[in-house]
Amino acid sequence: MITRILFVLLLALNLNGPLAMATEEPPYTASLKDGDFEVREYPSLIAAEVTVSGERSDAISAGFRLLAGYIFGGNTKKQSIAMTAPVTQTATESEKIAMTAPVTQSGSEAGWTVRFIMPQGYTLETLPTPNDPKVKLVPLAPARFAVVQFSGLAKEPDIIEQTQLLNAYITKQKLTPTGPATLARYDPPWTLWFLRRNEVMIPIAN
Repeated sequence: MITRILFVLLLALNLNGPLAMATEEPPYTASLKDGDFEVREYPSLIAAEVTVSGERSDAISAGFRLLAGYIFGGNTKKQSIAMTAPVTQTATESEKIAMTAPVTQSGSEAGWTVRFIMPQGYTLETLPTPNDPKVKLVPLAPARFAVVQFSGLAKEPDIIEQTQLLNAYITKQKLTPTGPATLARYDPPWTLWFLRRNEVMIPIAN
């Protein structure tokens, strides 16, 4: 009985949390939708990013902490910046390696770029400067992505499988990939696994 009550409480928190937080997501236009697959056009954006090394799970945790420090006041203005979703992670291997096996390069020698997209309304001039030199503010040009959405904990086998499915979809639609795959996570770590929203995104030619 206690277990059932705890489960219901956790479910309520997870269902109500995102609505209460109203987490901002970057805008996009979907030009093609096919089940869990989409082709999206994103406008120019600004990201806060860090580059970290190590295993994928360790790297995302380390990158998240550094970026969270920046948006929670670790900047020259001691200014808080609203949290956005998703948190993205991209392998920084060479393009050839990253495109053929982006999700298998998880050894300590691998590098990862972890990003938060900054809320709309900010510019590079109005964003406060990070205190930590590892955190960089970068402009992102308009871009087109093929995307597959999936739920769960986004463990390595899941990421490999979804990347393979997305690559097959790209081939089927006769699209041209232009860079490595990115893993996007939309939910905080306390979200129940079956409620989590994840995506693999691959940039494609216009």
